[in-house]
Amino acid sequence: MKLATLPLAALLLTAPLATAQTAPNFLTTYKGTPYTDAHHPIGAQAIPGIVQCAYYDLGGEGIAYHDTDAVNHGSGELNPANGTYLNEFRMHEGVDTSYTKFHDPKVPIDNNPYDLVTPPDGQLYVGWTEPGEWFNLTVNVAHAGLYTADLLYTSNRGGTISLDVNGVPTAPITIPSTFSKDEPVAWRQWHHWNLLTHATTLQLPAGRSVLTVHILTEGQMNLATFNFKPAP
Repeated sequence: MKLATLPLAALLLTAPLATAQTAPNFLTTYKGTPYTDAHHPIGAQAIPGIVQCAYYDLGGEGIAYHDTDAVNHGSGELNPANGTYLNEFRMHEGVDTSYTKFHDPKVPIDNNPYDLVTPPDGQLYVGWTEPGEWFNLTVNVAHAGLYTADLLYTSNRGGTISLDVNGVPTAPITIPSTFSKDEPVAWRQWHHWNLLTHATTLQLPAGRSVLTVHILTEGQMNLATFNFKPAP
């Protein structure tokens, strides 16, 4: 059951919610820093707003993320290193990243007829996910309060993820499978995009926070964005 379907009183009992009092202990010891580059110079991602998973923090293995191996299986591998921003995006880091592709002349990839929603062309995402992996996202929250988030993703088998808020766990998020029995192209099962509305509801303090995305079960998900909005 998605958290957003629960009344607020039940939600507060179901999921531990981070508060401004719990944040300082985590934030004062955390060594990661917000991701920046020429295309994303602002650093910490803004809430309300769209938080990009591929802009996970700088700091490396064990600090900003944990991955099952040190190879980026998207950038520089599936997407050959050819000097372009998207193909070489963070290709020397362990988190596996890729991007949506709309212009294959033979077989539509991410703009295929089995999408439940159409993602943006060139949308970066974290993929090749496995249970036990995690990555951190530093955010800047405009106002303390309760926020819901919609998740743009693919999942060929379903599974669960979770988000910590400044080191405080919250309830698991059930990810519906986007597998289609009618899909004639086997590898494209990893490219059926969906939007999970109200995927989670989080109590966030104002200012800087770190969200930790955990892959709990199944894996094999592509995680693109969390769109955070104040809860109604």
